[in-house]
Amino acid sequence: MEGYHKPDQQKLQALKDTANRLRISSIQATTAAGSGHPTSCCSAAEIMAVLFFHTMRYKALDPRNPHNDRFVLSKGHAAPILYAVWAEAGFLPETELLNLRKISSDLDGHPVPKQAFTDVATGSLGQGLGAACGMAYTGKYFDKASYRVYCMLGDGEVSEGSVWEAMAFAGIYKLDNLVAIFDVNRLGQSDPAPLQHQLDVYQKRCEAFGWHAIIVDGHSVEELCKAFGQAKHQPTAIIAKTFKGRGITGIEDKESWHGKPLPKNMADQIIQEIYSQIQSKKKILATPPQEDAPSVDIANIRMPTPPSYKVGDKIATRKAYGQALAKLGHASDRIIALDGDTKNSTFSDIFKKEHPDRFIECYIAEQNMVSIAVGCATRNRTVPFCSTFAAFFTRAFDQIRMAAISESNINLCGSHCGVSIGEDGPSQMALEDLAMFRSIPMSTVFYPSDGVATEKAVELAANTKGICFIRTSRPENAIIYSNNEDFQVGQAKVVLKSKDDQVTVIGAGVTLHEALAAAELLKKEKISIRVLDPFTIKPLDRKLILECARATKGRILTVEDHYYEGGIGEAVSAAVVGEPGVTVTRLAVSQVPRSGKPAELLKMFGIDKDAIVQAVKGLVTKG
Repeated sequence: MEGYHKPDQQKLQALKDTANRLRISSIQATTAAGSGHPTSCCSAAEIMAVLFFHTMRYKALDPRNPHNDRFVLSKGHAAPILYAVWAEAGFLPETELLNLRKISSDLDGHPVPKQAFTDVATGSLGQGLGAACGMAYTGKYFDKASYRVYCMLGDGEVSEGSVWEAMAFAGIYKLDNLVAIFDVNRLGQSDPAPLQHQLDVYQKRCEAFGWHAIIVDGHSVEELCKAFGQAKHQPTAIIAKTFKGRGITGIEDKESWHGKPLPKNMADQIIQEIYSQIQSKKKILATPPQEDAPSVDIANIRMPTPPSYKVGDKIATRKAYGQALAKLGHASDRIIALDGDTKNSTFSDIFKKEHPDRFIECYIAEQNMVSIAVGCATRNRTVPFCSTFAAFFTRAFDQIRMAAISESNINLCGSHCGVSIGEDGPSQMALEDLAMFRSIPMSTVFYPSDGVATEKAVELAANTKGICFIRTSRPENAIIYSNNEDFQVGQAKVVLKSKDDQVTVIGAGVTLHEALAAAELLKKEKISIRVLDPFTIKPLDRKLILECARATKGRILTVEDHYYEGGIGEAVSAAVVGEPGVTVTRLAVSQVPRSGKPAELLKMFGIDKDAIVQAVKGLVTKG
């Protein structure tokens, strides 16, 4: 960035006028809506004015242009001032601001990506900076472009641990294209923020995390211009001392006004007061960006060659995932991998060996890893695959939930699912992950049962919109599919069938192999079963499941390495509910497990081949 040139008095006054127009718009919009956060907007007015009309480089009529500087409003409740900025810039009609929070308007209570100027949904606090880090990492290391990333945080949300995971990440990777602005307006929702106006404490904390930290008067446009003009070889934190409700007489810096619009008569009076301070109606035009981001196409990324497994050979699906991802990395230089220091267990280290520049080590910070992936995926710049033990994604549930609201296209691979991991014990066993990922709107949940299916799942996930989850296992299991087997989302496979089948058994991963072993044992007793591999648990192949059930006297048995709640059994039950003559019997893990050998644990929790044999016999006898 060029050296700092102090703006002339005319420009400084124009920025002050802009800030006051943003205040007025925020008050008008929230009063019209009858809800919202005008005081949180008013503390940030000068920051937003300087950012958008002095510092940032972007095309005002093309907010998603790949060359534009990025902005993330982490304190999402200040959405009205973000909308006011885009009206000031000429992208939104001023009149639309008065439709804030209406069902007929795109201007939701918090930013969402149906707005072209919003890359990531915010409002669940503490998540914006992680996404901004992903954007900045992409800009610096993948796009190698000059666009910069700005993120504004509230002081209240800085209590979130995820903020400090992101601060650490930016410091480690020296994201000198990233600026975080702390809007330190002293007051939280129900109480003052813990540090109130102890700006030096914020500064020391930021510096300890490897940031260049500058304290400014957040209501001085001149100080803000100067602070934003400083460039260092590290991320920058602007610690802005502000007052909540700035410019609103009688409310500024007062408690109990969070999230409350001004009553109409009060709003009218305040607007007049603020309006009287505006010297010119002339608007400042946005500065266009330097156009040096590469053009990128992430559509239709296909494996360079078919799988090369041999039926009967054994491989763990977690290892097949690593091999598949490394292979897909050769098809597009926009496939990237992220891991949380488990790469030698999830086998994403195979990708790292083959594509070192496209692997992001996120260390043991799973919440931030998901946010980084969301940031990397914005504006279709990359196709991210994150991996860790499936159990550890549960701590990032809120980030995954917000990724779905962000309409993000990210792929998450969770390894070490279920009791079949064995000796490590219950803290490492994912037994809730299917329930969690099934509950995410528009998600796709893959549960491949062999190396071929895993390779196909990776390829499909790369080309499937929304949140994709791939559940992989630790034990080595036999390859059951030929390399030319076709897999599709929502398409199950019948892996064993005869015309005399008595029960349809549905298993996935280790339990599919247990079902096949059970079929061998049952054959000796002249009982045939049909074995079905769902491949995707969401969407589920209802048509094929019902077809199989009708061919087996309406009897379905599900068996899964997961708790009863929210897993395969419940998914199948929901799919066949109300179908006459169809019954579902479920085998799953019923309590918190313990350490032991995988085979011992499958037996103890009643999901091994012997348990399947017993359950099938029970159904046949009952019939």
